[in-house]
Amino acid sequence: MSDIEQILAELRQFNQERDWDQFHNGKDLAIGLSIEASELLEAFLWKQPEDAKPEKIREELADVLNYAFQMADKYGFDIKEIMLEKLRKNAEKYPVEKAKGSAKKYNEL
Repeated sequence: MSDIEQILAELRQFNQERDWDQFHNGKDLAIGLSIEASELLEAFLWKQPEDAKPEKIREELADVLNYAFQMADKYGFDIKEIMLEKLRKNAEKYPVEKAKGSAKKYNEL
């Protein structure tokens, strides 16, 4: 069993034990992910990036990933496949020779 499969299996079990699957539709998972992402941002609010507490970042990042993994699972997406596919698309939009060292969006390169 891969690491991703193990995470998904444990998330499924956790939710099934609590009968939470009924609440985990695409809309609510997306909302939950957005809320957790906002809580991750809150760890940096009014601070220099290096002053954010790593434990808070770790905790909120885990919440974001949990929601993202649950959403992928809900839609039957292969997490490795969709991430690598997106990385390939980004490599096309941001070729090294144009994007290296630049924070510009692909349409501004």
